[in-house]
Amino acid sequence: MGRKVGIVATGQTKHGSRRLDVNLRELITEVVTKALEDADLRMEDVDAVFLGNMEPFEGFMFPELWSVEGWGGYLKPSVKFNTGGTVGTTTTMAAYYYVAAGLYDTVLAVGFEKQSDGHTQAAITTVGDPVWERTMMAGAVGNFAVMASTYIHESGVTPEQAAKVAVKARRNACNNEYAHLQMPNLTVEEVLASQILAHPIRKLDMCPQSDGAVAMVIAEESKARKLAPRPAWIRAVATAHEQQYMGDSPKRLAIMRSQIAASQKVYKAVGITNPRKELDVAEIYEVATYAEMAMYENLRFCERGHGGRLIDEGVTSMTGELPVNPSGGVLSTNPIGATAMIRVAEAALQVMGKAGKRQVPNVRTALATGYGGNAWTDALILASN
Repeated sequence: MGRKVGIVATGQTKHGSRRLDVNLRELITEVVTKALEDADLRMEDVDAVFLGNMEPFEGFMFPELWSVEGWGGYLKPSVKFNTGGTVGTTTTMAAYYYVAAGLYDTVLAVGFEKQSDGHTQAAITTVGDPVWERTMMAGAVGNFAVMASTYIHESGVTPEQAAKVAVKARRNACNNEYAHLQMPNLTVEEVLASQILAHPIRKLDMCPQSDGAVAMVIAEESKARKLAPRPAWIRAVATAHEQQYMGDSPKRLAIMRSQIAASQKVYKAVGITNPRKELDVAEIYEVATYAEMAMYENLRFCERGHGGRLIDEGVTSMTGELPVNPSGGVLSTNPIGATAMIRVAEAALQVMGKAGKRQVPNVRTALATGYGGNAWTDALILASN
């Protein structure tokens, strides 16, 4: 089982489409400073730094090397991760394993991305097979359009229900000082009237492209209890991968087998049998509105085919039975190297009772997920004890 491990501090930048006020090193410095101050630590108190970043999206290799002063890397052991949409959760899970195993007592985890320095779409256009898939599934929009089309056919979910997801996300983001898209007056009608990107995905059905960074301090039990009055304990972690041609996915990606497998592993590890009743909040990696509803089903928040019903009934709203993405989620903020770690940091803030205006009352157990390349998922359970 290893040692008990907790998240004791977090830091985020203000996320935006173009952070022209800082370079990448300065962006990282913002969150490292905030996380260390949150734990009342100095860099000398940290044993190692774990870094998450999708370097193709900046357009140059090894951005962490010239940013070393930003993350305090002088004479510090460090590990770099680059796993697509899951990079932030991968980095967190690796830090957890190193601390649980006793290799380090205190680890600083940092996720960062400055997409305005590069061109993300150009970097991921080649994801699809060049003969069979690329013409319709190049990049995130095409992949999720195929998923949404099949999901609509299989479940009967409607564009209006998808639009409700977009409205929920951008309104939740108004309570999050760090969120990129804050749209307090967004309506279902405006979402439905937004530009079609790839049928049925409209512009407001998709996540933005953001610059931003996030950091967390992760520590073993005795130190964690000294550094935070209420640590967010990492109770279980799991990852599941499914390498395949995208078009070969069952139900064209709406049934996310890796997400089902990873979530089942963490539920079993902590004894959760009814996630909708036993989770207090969830921060999930939803790239598109239709994906969020499909994830409700894959994560067992509802029966298969009932994802649209959950959003209609307000179950996943801030005041609902199981609030999903009170931070605004990926639909509101998406600095890819940091995005999945933001899910963990936001879940940790909920457990620690430090989420401010976006705080859900009495959170004891939270789920955080990362999702990458339509084929792999990370899942973590955080708890107050």
